[in-house]
Amino acid sequence: MYAIAIHGGAGVPPKTSMTKENENAIRIALRKCLNVGEEVLRNNGTSLDAVTTSVCALEDDPLFNAGCGAVFNSKGKQEMDAAIMSGIDRDAGAVAGIFGPKNPVLAARAVMERTEHVFLIGPEALRIAKSARIPFFEREYFFTQARWTALQEALRLKKQGKCSTDPASRHGTVGAVALDVYGNLAAATSTGGMTGKSPGRVGDSPCIGSGTYADNEACAVSATGHGEEFIKCTVAAEIAARIRYKGQDVMSAASEIVEKELAARDGSGGLVAVDRFGNIAMPFNCYGMYRAYMRSGEDAVVAIY
Repeated sequence: MYAIAIHGGAGVPPKTSMTKENENAIRIALRKCLNVGEEVLRNNGTSLDAVTTSVCALEDDPLFNAGCGAVFNSKGKQEMDAAIMSGIDRDAGAVAGIFGPKNPVLAARAVMERTEHVFLIGPEALRIAKSARIPFFEREYFFTQARWTALQEALRLKKQGKCSTDPASRHGTVGAVALDVYGNLAAATSTGGMTGKSPGRVGDSPCIGSGTYADNEACAVSATGHGEEFIKCTVAAEIAARIRYKGQDVMSAASEIVEKELAARDGSGGLVAVDRFGNIAMPFNCYGMYRAYMRSGEDAVVAIY
């Protein structure tokens, strides 16, 4: 038995604003990114390799706010965060505020596998990534006109004392969770952050226990949303704790956190989660969440709203 679920962020516009062309493009991209991770699992690969592969594919697609599709901060720079975690022993790696690695999730995995630490920032995070022979790209690779235009609009509104109502401005993240045939869970998350964010701002995505978590005794979680609130509620670890100590199933635990506690705090967003039995939860409390999942022997499911 294996299972995998991915998300491309909860920054989904209202259904009335989504063009058919854009919706089709996103659905095709999600299916492709799901398939590459599922192929790893189908060939008896590990959950860690599956989430890495799917998140790399999401980072390589400019439709999503990670890797080459990362948004710009208020100074016109791109700062990327990522994390990965293994449910076997809760080994984890994370990076924040980095620029250069084509796939930030690989930098996070390098921290996990090549250092005694969990979380690195700055030059040392980049050094570890280079030591792992992760490809580095120049600014031209990461630039997209759509993200640059979104920044200009965000800055214009800020001058007027307003903020953008576009959900993508603060909900853009990608992630994956998986259960492999060996019974091991894993999670990975990557993001460019919030459009127009303050330089140095770090959200929940690379924070183990908030936006990313995996424990074989409970579940694996990758979140997307208003990062500050997800951090305050330690969302991912809280879901795992409710499964371990309250005996809740993954759907009940995840839904309570997202639809009740986060919603009450204006913590809009969502998450994908899978437990050790292959049960999948994908709750969200906003317009929608780009998401897809597949279990062994079943057809893939791709959804937006």
